[in-house]
Amino acid sequence: MLGMMTGKVALVTGGSSGIGRATCLRFARQGAKVVLAARWVNEGEQTAQMIRDAGGEALFVRADVSQATDVQALVSRCVEAYGGLDFACNNAGIEGTIKPLVDYSEANWDAIVDINLKGTWLCMRAEIPHMITGGGGAIVNVASVAGLIGFPGLGPYVATKHGIIGLTKTAAMEHSQHNIRVNVVCPGLIDTAMADRFTGGPDTAVEQFIMSLYKTDAPAGFGSGSR
Repeated sequence: MLGMMTGKVALVTGGSSGIGRATCLRFARQGAKVVLAARWVNEGEQTAQMIRDAGGEALFVRADVSQATDVQALVSRCVEAYGGLDFACNNAGIEGTIKPLVDYSEANWDAIVDINLKGTWLCMRAEIPHMITGGGGAIVNVASVAGLIGFPGLGPYVATKHGIIGLTKTAAMEHSQHNIRVNVVCPGLIDTAMADRFTGGPDTAVEQFIMSLYKTDAPAGFGSGSR
């Protein structure tokens, strides 16, 4: 039913493309005022403009979710602009490179963990107090099917997605008394720019790519970027 979120405020991280952008557009279609964050300014502003062009309200804030000061500023800006926070989708993430676990550098590991796992925690830490003040809310964290099973060559990514699931379960238990629902979704390979980096391009069969992960001739690498 359209308009079921009219008057509500939604915050989406990683809203510049893919699942994040689609989430922003869906919130707006349901009537929510949308605050979206990403590191990529042009793409983030494009998402906000898409919402405004369709008659909705949207605000883009550049933020790196691995940085506590950025996250606090993002949530504060959201509350200042629209008066509160009802919904949050913590979606920002990067995939890193594909290679054996023992070949990852500490810097590679830290970059993936800081954005995917630490970033999810930082976002909830900033979001939840405002939801408590407002009488409740709902948070959805975006993990992955890689949070449920292993993928050869994706050690740090898999670890962070498993971690997000555990973090979500804990937050849900801690804040149910505050009328805050915290859930996690675990998408498979979705037709996004990130998926193209996984598979080598939009013309590569997803099934062939998935099978290649379990062979010794797996692709040499992915790019990195927001979901």
